[in-house]
Amino acid sequence: MIKTVIFDIDNTLYNFDKNHLCGMKALAAYCKTSFGLQEQEMLSIYEKAQKTANQRIGTDTAAIHSRMIRFQCMTELLSMPPFPYVEEMYHAYWDTLIAHAEPSPGAPEFLSVLKENGVRIGIGTDMTASIQYQKLKKLGLAPYIDFIVTSQEAGVEKPHPHFFEICVEKAGCLPEKCAFIGDHLKKDVQGACKHGLYGIWYSQEKLPEKDTGYPTIVSFSDYLNISDFRRIFHPIPATFIQKK
Repeated sequence: MIKTVIFDIDNTLYNFDKNHLCGMKALAAYCKTSFGLQEQEMLSIYEKAQKTANQRIGTDTAAIHSRMIRFQCMTELLSMPPFPYVEEMYHAYWDTLIAHAEPSPGAPEFLSVLKENGVRIGIGTDMTASIQYQKLKKLGLAPYIDFIVTSQEAGVEKPHPHFFEICVEKAGCLPEKCAFIGDHLKKDVQGACKHGLYGIWYSQEKLPEKDTGYPTIVSFSDYLNISDFRRIFHPIPATFIQKK
């Protein structure tokens, strides 16, 4: 029986892609006021800054997600000093994104059902810890969470084995007693299965175009009864045993 369910955050517990656009709109407005940039100019510089930051970081760690570093690179490309712009750009983007974020349909109710049935709830997410804590609070999901693993803490991104080792350690049970739910097939689902956890794909309210061979949740609203959720695991599909 599954004792712990671990969730990805971005595009799983809320729609990151949609809210990222809101954050970028706010960033564009700030850059127009502060630097006289039109939106397309800003986007071009942002992309160059992201490439520069990734080249400097040079490894697959949480720092590659840091907007502070990206915005610092933007000011360098613009030949502007970092103060006060970098922090103000950071807040323009993240404050707007988080303000607009809403939980995925049925997510709070689903976590509540798990909690009421004695299932531990964890978070396994790429990204820096601070901003992920803020998201969980804004989404109203913080009271359900028993533990959190970020790539900043692990020093590596999913699907690295060490990331999932920490998840299992914090879960306090065998890996086969842990389910990992996320939107990214390679990082979340295949990564979890490869390291002994039970990977489940969240397809973001869209019916899959083809069978991936992995258990799939289209909407958390479909699993507001614990018995419905447990049916995912019995019997364990042969594909899971093979890919694990």
